[in-house]
Order: sequence, then structure tokens, then C-alpha cells
Amino acid sequence: MVICVAENIHVISQRVKTAIKERETKTIQGIAAMAKEKGADYIDLNIGPASKEGIEIMEWVVKQVQEVSDLPLFLDTLNIQAIEKGLQVAKERAVVNSISCIPERMDALFPLVKRYNAGCVCLLISSQGLPRDNDERGMLAAELIGKAMEYEVANEDLWFDPFTPPIAFQQEAVKFMIESVPMFSEIAPGCKTTCGLSNVSNGVPAELRSIINRTLLIMAERQGMSSAIVDAEDEKLMEIAKDKRPDLKQVVYDVMDGKEPDITSLTPEQVDYVKTANVLLCHKLFSPSWLSE
Repeated sequence: MVICVAENIHVISQRVKTAIKERETKTIQGIAAMAKEKGADYIDLNIGPASKEGIEIMEWVVKQVQEVSDLPLFLDTLNIQAIEKGLQVAKERAVVNSISCIPERMDALFPLVKRYNAGCVCLLISSQGLPRDNDERGMLAAELIGKAMEYEVANEDLWFDPFTPPIAFQQEAVKFMIESVPMFSEIAPGCKTTCGLSNVSNGVPAELRSIINRTLLIMAERQGMSSAIVDAEDEKLMEIAKDKRPDLKQVVYDVMDGKEPDITSLTPEQVDYVKTANVLLCHKLFSPSWLSE
């Protein structure tokens, strides 16, 4: 099973943005309660850059969520002071989301991770931008591990995020990301891995995003991905994460193993997953019409 981190409290959502601005408790607590009901293991609180009122916003959001949910939290903002405030008021052991491979961010956040006995997402992005290949991912991971050791943060507290590119623009890069997953447990035994699952479907027509996300989850988990930041309202995705759809997993595994499934023996739903897996592995060129081809 995959550890599910609910992404639904995110300022990119106009509903959430408005609720935070107006300190509207009902909306935030309703989303938090939904995430727990749907089976999430953590809740990600993404308040964005929050450069002006970040400390106050983070404290308010954490407290509202904790009134209706006992799930541990991911604290997601560029505002380092807001991260610390979230760590101070969190009742359960929290996870800092995220520490990128940028010296000033590592030096500011790893001490907080240690001080508050937190976990941290190690996002494989540097000041030069995104990794071009898995060799660069490995180098960035090694740099983050070295800095974590410097601040006495254990491997078990690291959640590596190899960064999920959008398939609509970087199809081959998605394949490389999937292939990179086993690397992290090899170079940092005991660590966890995670990804922002919905990133892969950015730019894809709205009605097609879910199957891309779900198929990637199946493939990444098989490679060893231990968690994902997900839309907890996607019930079918949550079923997959909780091992309730072995039929869908098996047809995707067959594609990963180079087998040609007998399409005539599959349900229409299973066929869609076969087609999507072929696109994610670059066996077929991505286009918005991949399911109808």
C-alpha cells in the first residue's frame, strides 16, 4: 500500500484561497474531514509563498485542521518562519515539504527538522532548475543526504521527491522519473520516497487527468515509491493506493514487464490502463487522444 498525503488544502484552489483569506473555518475543516474519511494518511497544508502573513496563516490552518483530524501534517510553504510555526503547533510529528537542493534553504530547514523531530521531503531541484536525467537526480540526492548528515537528520526522516514532470510537455522525463525510484533506497537506506502525483497530468484535458495520475501511482509503487501526494477525493485512486484494485495493477505490471496483454480478454477500463501505461513508458507517443487510438 502507498502512504497517501492529501493535497486538497492548497491555495491554488480558489475555494481554499478564499477560505484562508477570510479565515473561513468550515471550508478548511470540511476538506480535512473529507481527507481522513477517504483514507488519507497525512494532510498537506500548502499555503503558497505566504510572504506577508505566513506565520499567522500557517498557525490558523494547522489549528483548524487539528480540530477535526488527528492525521499528521505536511507543512508546505516557501516561508521558513511559517514552517517553524507549523512545527510548533502541530500535535503529531509533521513533515516539512520541502527542502530543495539550494544551500540557503537546506541550512535554514534541516536545523528545524532536527529541532522539532520532523520528517522532510527532499525535493530534487537545485538553483539551476530541474534535473535533466537520473544522474543529476542522484547527485542532488547525495548533496541533500550530505547536508542531512551534517545536521544529524537520519535517513528514516527523509522523503525523496524525484520531481514529477508533466507528460504533456516532457514525456520521456516521466519515464526517467519512474526509473529513478529504486535509486533512493540504495543511496539512503531507510528513507521514504514520494511525489506530487498530479503534476504528471498538468496540461492534460481535465477529464483525462485522473487515469494518468492513477496509472503513474501503480507504476511508481511497483518501483518502490512509498508515498504520494494525492487528490483524496479521487475514490478510484484511493482504492488503488489501498490495494483494492489488483486487476488494474496486474495489467499495468504486464506492460512494465514487456508483455502484450490480450486486449480482447480485458474490460474497457483495463484497456484504458494498458494504453496509459504504454504512454507513460514512451511506447506510444503522448497525445490527448491516446485512449481512443
